[in-house]
Amino acid sequence: MPVGRQPARPGPTSRLWPSGGAHLWPSGGTSSAHSHPRGHLVYAARGVLSVYTERGTSIVPANRVGWIPSGFAHYHRAHGDTDMRILFLPASLARLMPGHPAVFLVSDLAREILLTLTGPRNYDRAAGGYDRAARARLRRVLVDELPEAQEQPLQLPEPRDDRLRALARILYEEPADNTSLAELGRRAGASARTLSRLFQGELGMTFYQWRTQLRVYHALVLLADGHDTTRVAHACGWANPSGFIAAFTDVIGTTPGRYRRRTP
Repeated sequence: MPVGRQPARPGPTSRLWPSGGAHLWPSGGTSSAHSHPRGHLVYAARGVLSVYTERGTSIVPANRVGWIPSGFAHYHRAHGDTDMRILFLPASLARLMPGHPAVFLVSDLAREILLTLTGPRNYDRAAGGYDRAARARLRRVLVDELPEAQEQPLQLPEPRDDRLRALARILYEEPADNTSLAELGRRAGASARTLSRLFQGELGMTFYQWRTQLRVYHALVLLADGHDTTRVAHACGWANPSGFIAAFTDVIGTTPGRYRRRTP
């Protein structure tokens, strides 16, 4: 899932202001690759976002917020009808955030601040605006709140080795593929031992951990499109829903059913 030019898709309905923006994306909507001179937070008030950078793919469901430092080339893709919010941080606050793309769990407080700082009062005079000092105080509370939740990695690292990239392409196209690592290795031109070493060395995880994360990310997309838990489980390679529910809960922190009910 590398950064690159994407096929043209229906664009979003957007509202922009100096400190942020709100974009209503149709399912499948994709931006072009771009970067910003300021670091920013990206949040899906509804739907699920994929954020692609050269470091890999971050998945940002409604209980997470993504952070992209200044200068990082990236693009977004919406899964399900998605209400994407963008909040730029001043340099004084951005330096308190990680120097790499990251994903944080969103507390109730952080969510309400994000919605407030990207809501109608920023662009609709009839809604009544915030003065500069009030907006600055809210941003500071938000930046204080996010590291308290600690990073919640929902990132699928992008392989660099050609053999890993060949294997990854197979599973990107068919996440439910249960082919063994040995057989995938024969198709990719490497032994299972070599691939295992590359997964640990390059990506910091085992092949099975990587494949599970890929499947959970695919599950988030299918859930955003309204599919039920049983169908999603089978489409993502689990033989039964209970195994899927356990893996999903381990990665996301809640069951698929609760996640769907909590997603606006």
